[in-house]
Amino acid sequence: MRECGILLPVTSIPSPYGIGGFGEAAYQFVDQLKQAGQQYWQVLPFGPTGYGDSPYQSFSAFAGNPYFIDLDTLAEEGLLTKNECQEADCGQYPQYVDYERIYFSRFAVLRKAFERWKNLERSQETVLDDETEEYCVYMAVKNHFQGKSWTEWDEDIRMRRPEAVKKYEELLEDDILFYRFQQLKFQEQWEKLKTYANEQGIRIIGDIPIYVALDSADSWCHPELFQFDADRRPELVAGVPPDGYSPTGQMWGNPLYRWEYHEKTGYAWWIRRMVFCFKLYDVVRVDHFRGFDEYYAIPAADETAANGEWKKGPGISLFEAIEKKLGRLDIIAEDLGFLTPTVLEMLKESGFPGMKVLEFAFSADGQSIYLPYHYTENCVVYTGTHDNDTLKSWYASMPEWDRDFSRRYLGNEKSSPEEVHWDFIRAALGSCARTAIVPMQDYLGLGREARMNEPSTLGDNWKWRLLPGQFDEKLIGRIRDMAWVFGRTGQ
Repeated sequence: MRECGILLPVTSIPSPYGIGGFGEAAYQFVDQLKQAGQQYWQVLPFGPTGYGDSPYQSFSAFAGNPYFIDLDTLAEEGLLTKNECQEADCGQYPQYVDYERIYFSRFAVLRKAFERWKNLERSQETVLDDETEEYCVYMAVKNHFQGKSWTEWDEDIRMRRPEAVKKYEELLEDDILFYRFQQLKFQEQWEKLKTYANEQGIRIIGDIPIYVALDSADSWCHPELFQFDADRRPELVAGVPPDGYSPTGQMWGNPLYRWEYHEKTGYAWWIRRMVFCFKLYDVVRVDHFRGFDEYYAIPAADETAANGEWKKGPGISLFEAIEKKLGRLDIIAEDLGFLTPTVLEMLKESGFPGMKVLEFAFSADGQSIYLPYHYTENCVVYTGTHDNDTLKSWYASMPEWDRDFSRRYLGNEKSSPEEVHWDFIRAALGSCARTAIVPMQDYLGLGREARMNEPSTLGDNWKWRLLPGQFDEKLIGRIRDMAWVFGRTGQ
């Protein structure tokens, strides 16, 4: 079956509280997807975010972002008043998320809801997954140390000595319960929303980052999983080598996996992580797929990525172990970038659909593998991803010879600048790819102001939001018509 969907992060959903969440507007968006003939809603990772607000740098691979908890729902449950909800109003800039304002207001309001909740019968008997419980302890201790990463905590708790862990669990019992409350409400609200989406014929495509953050419960609680020295400091960190866009490469700073240990355990941690992801999502996009074949390792003490080297990853054995334990899963491989023959072989063995991005297709030499005539059915085509500029801005900034090639390819010499994004959307939906995903910004024809992320930059990313009324009946009708023309409405 030919299918299609829209990429819209939860943070981008309209809301009076400054950031999208699991409230009424999310249910309306599901209804609009159905009306528009879509089958998928693609989101970004759900983990709680830290410095830089990136969903790819989370405090835990097994926890949900408390910003997504809908305050109006808490009010309906009697845990908040309407006036208390308004205390979290960070909607002064409805087109963008003001993360700093939200950080300093949201938790104070959630704390009020928690104080009422914890007095309810049996509230303290709440049980979460072990790794989610670890996150709750981690955040409580992190707050105790004024927000510092575990690498800067006092020696006894940094090294997780049993007597220190016990001490802090007793000292911070109420704070730990506060984080349990957040995770419980996150899970309750998302399960209800996801069930509703599935009932409407909308499946959720989620995203699993290949790496965890150094500042995370994962690396603090399970140092054996990572390439740490005896003092639990990173020996090597993740990144990518220098290229034409970045002469010193990109130094991500994430700890690298100790793959030989994962193999000895039958990849048990990865299997648990995948189980958690498939509780949240129907389909999982595996980020940086090539990193499982070979990963770039940079000395942790270096200031740039220039002196890193490629090392061998687990390859197909990881995914074979996952499939043996969990069965065949709906996975999309993010196979973008330079692909070696061994990566291509791993992708072929996995059988996972890879990704095709139209913004990578139109170089003047006409040799790009992302041109639609190269596609097979087993792939997912995107006009662009969260890391790309919007179609409108990208097209305006293309070298003239590349733009000329795109016109010749698409036959759109007469298209106006206001409408040219539809030509690329048409190319995606009309391709042979089984699934086509278009970011909401591209359907809206927005410019650079709506870009979600520009890699290797800080300060202006992950902020764009959909305004109330932008996804209107006229646009819904046009999207549905194009999906129908190319056989992607599922009817």
